[in-house]
Amino acid sequence: MADGIKDKVAILGMGCTRFGERWEAYAEDLATEAFVECLEDAGIEKKEIQAAYIGTHIDEINVGKAAVPLGVALKLPYIPVTRTENYCATATEAFRAACYSVAAGVYDIVLALGVEKLKDTGYGGLPSGGSMGVKPFMMGANMTAPGMFAQLATAYSAKWGVPMEKIKDAMAHVSAKSHANGALNPKAHLRKVVSEDQIKAAPMIAYPLGLFDCCGVSDGSACVIVTTPEIAKSLKKNQDIVKVKALSVSVSSGEEAIGNTWDGAHFVTTRIAATNAYEEAGIKNPREDLSMMEVHDCFSITEMVTMEDLHISPKGGAYDDIMGGFYDLDGKVPCQVDGGLKCFGHPIGASGLRMLYAMYEQLLDRVPQERKVKNAHLGLTHNLGGMPHSNVAAISIIGID
Repeated sequence: MADGIKDKVAILGMGCTRFGERWEAYAEDLATEAFVECLEDAGIEKKEIQAAYIGTHIDEINVGKAAVPLGVALKLPYIPVTRTENYCATATEAFRAACYSVAAGVYDIVLALGVEKLKDTGYGGLPSGGSMGVKPFMMGANMTAPGMFAQLATAYSAKWGVPMEKIKDAMAHVSAKSHANGALNPKAHLRKVVSEDQIKAAPMIAYPLGLFDCCGVSDGSACVIVTTPEIAKSLKKNQDIVKVKALSVSVSSGEEAIGNTWDGAHFVTTRIAATNAYEEAGIKNPREDLSMMEVHDCFSITEMVTMEDLHISPKGGAYDDIMGGFYDLDGKVPCQVDGGLKCFGHPIGASGLRMLYAMYEQLLDRVPQERKVKNAHLGLTHNLGGMPHSNVAAISIIGID
């Protein structure tokens, strides 16, 4: 009988580029930058890697549909290299594939890497994509990501009777908190502290989402090398070993879009993925057990809703937790400890592993005191790809014993 991934895989090393407008670098350059750091951190030679998975989302401005360019750029030793893609969970899928390869006993040491040159698309936000051969303009000429996600706020207000002014206050705190954390991180794209008053006074994008409620556009890459706990312990004697505790993915069935009992104020996939992940990790009370999180804050309202979908804040109660500092860096469960998508931007193929890198750094106490999470031992990452009514949610949980 299947018994999950818990404690069957360890992270041997990780690497992450500086995120931003990396006009000077090709996707291969960014991948190499992350890989060099990762390999050094792992303390192994390149020839010891037995397989690799690369996550990229947009074909035209990355390394293409095939995985061959990654093998060439990194000079990998004639090993299997496979490309993964699953909307904004693309890098997490690469990580999941690498972990399952090790857990299954197929390979001992596996690389997963995510990379995206999003600035090169020329779009101000995420580029539109077709679905099942249908061009996006045929599906909805006025459909935009800010417009679709903004409706979460109005639906949430109607569902729980929370006044819109209180929701806007909470969103401003979410964004200000992330900017404060990102200002401390040298690898973040946006590194300026922004006040809640500045956030609420910013130009409106799609009511009630203002400019500072939307994540940025950037380029970046992150990667990880995974192995068995036994191999990790033999290579890193007298060091803490970061183990994978759970991996969970949930994909919309289409029911939300068709219209049934979905209220438009939450993500069905996140609730299901979280429930499954906690069961796999043996977490009974995530509000008490988790040390920190990186969630998919494509928009500030998304983060607010996600706090409830992850079963941490009570339904309809995220406002009180947010405004009470529960998710601040010095709070009970800090969220976006490195600045999140809000400050790193969202190069789609890289974000999942960048989030994991933030958790990994904290677990191994590799961050300066000013941005350190107290008693970090269990971290969660959450990706969300698609629209509120049709999406994929992916959750990873890693920790040290």
